[in-house]
Amino acid sequence: MKTKTVTNFFKTYVLIFLGFTSYICQAQEDDKGWFDNFSISGSVDGYYRYNIGAPNDNTVAPGTSFANESGFALGMVNTILGFESEKVGFVADLVFGQRGEDAVFNSDDSAQIVNQLYVYWNVSENIKFTFGNFNTFLGYEVISPVGNFNYSTSYMFSYGPFSHTGLKADFTLNDKWTAMLAVMNPTDFTENNPFDTYILGAQLGYIDDSGSAFLNFRYGNEGEPEDVEPTFQVDLTTGWDVTADFYLGVNATYLSTENEGDVDASGFYGLALYPQYKTSEQFTLGLRAEYFSQYNFGLVVTNGIDFFSPIAFDEEGDGEVIAVTLTGSYDIGNLIIKPELRIDSSDDAFVDNDLEVTSSLSSFVLGAIYKF
Repeated sequence: MKTKTVTNFFKTYVLIFLGFTSYICQAQEDDKGWFDNFSISGSVDGYYRYNIGAPNDNTVAPGTSFANESGFALGMVNTILGFESEKVGFVADLVFGQRGEDAVFNSDDSAQIVNQLYVYWNVSENIKFTFGNFNTFLGYEVISPVGNFNYSTSYMFSYGPFSHTGLKADFTLNDKWTAMLAVMNPTDFTENNPFDTYILGAQLGYIDDSGSAFLNFRYGNEGEPEDVEPTFQVDLTTGWDVTADFYLGVNATYLSTENEGDVDASGFYGLALYPQYKTSEQFTLGLRAEYFSQYNFGLVVTNGIDFFSPIAFDEEGDGEVIAVTLTGSYDIGNLIIKPELRIDSSDDAFVDNDLEVTSSLSSFVLGAIYKF
């Protein structure tokens, strides 16, 4: 059944892609000006992952999204179709493969290849409206491997929002300052709103020639109002070219969800540094050093019998993890090779080859990304 479902998804993906390609070719013959405004881009990726001193049977992996399978594994095919005129346009961002499936985990069968799907209107030089499904504005990392320096992803990215569906307005305040306001469905419910609750989003940004900084917010009920209390998240994302060859990025986040009665709020917070040094035109070496912590069972889920969490936690529901990832990025034309060594440390959260509980996990990943 799974093979048949995957095959049907692939056929659907191919038919959509061929349909768009055929339409584009016809449009090119009939209206060269229209075709000039159309774009196709995307990526294809895969990886190899090996645990050092721990089982390699897909039962042990860092508690983060993507790149968690052992041995040789698939990433995704990502095809982004776009059209942009002077005032209006659209983006259809389609994904197929393991990484893409994880990215759209709350989608039904009808939309499991849709990563983003939105239209936009440039009302003026300073105001832009976007309506539809778009990837989140919070955080340093993104779903597409092309947009990240490290191939594996951070805890802050993995447990922050992935995507939103709603309406947002972007404002250019002057040549350096920007702002954004949004009203959206509960986080990651991209096809519809089953709860009749909404999330508010906001962003203040600063951009100049040497880098940028964005202060992001979201607030609202992430489910039925009588079942959950509001969630608040504040997130800082910034990156600067310190020198011509040295770059430093920083991501900090804090999330809190109120609980009913006298129970304290629960959530998580974290900080990550992203220093990168360019050694040549083709090779860059970078580090991601992340501290991530949950409090009052902020990431704990239960099946009614057992409790699960990506990091260890004590009786109060508090826990923390430190993850250090060293990544090299080697460009060969449009092909990017990313070898990386990652060490995750969290009290009694992993096992070794003898299936004994241990506090750290070392893993090696070799990612390959082709962008077009």
